[in-house]
Amino acid sequence: MDTLGPRMERSTFELLAPEVVAALRAVSRALEAAGLDQSLSELVKLRASQINGCSFCLQYHLNLARQLGVPERKLDMLACWAESGAFSPRERAALAWTESLCRMPQGPVEDAGFEGLAAHFSPAEQAQLTAAIAVINAWNRIAGSLRFTPPSAGQRC
Repeated sequence: MDTLGPRMERSTFELLAPEVVAALRAVSRALEAAGLDQSLSELVKLRASQINGCSFCLQYHLNLARQLGVPERKLDMLACWAESGAFSPRERAALAWTESLCRMPQGPVEDAGFEGLAAHFSPAEQAQLTAAIAVINAWNRIAGSLRFTPPSAGQRC
């Protein structure tokens, strides 16, 4: 029978797979250095973590978003962003793209989603955002499947 406890703690995973952790962190640093807006990036990571059901990543990125000053209204409305007026057209395009990529197993990524992205993001930003979504999906699969214990709310990341 399944329990709700961790299958492996984050610290153990980091000891057992240090090269994997270093590689994923290196991609994240490269995206930050390339200028991907951090507040937008956190919204995307939060939405992906909601879709993928990763409690560790959800709490981790909530903490980061709050540290960056992302408005609480956006954090509160993120699960229903498509019906909310809290998000800019650019944020909406990024969130729609996030959902398309996270839901690839259910069907192909539609051209309309990419066209919406292209209307608000340069080709370089499209590449960066797509890579950020790929990285959070990787972390969601690691932390979610191993059920890392989420950090405390408000914990500095």
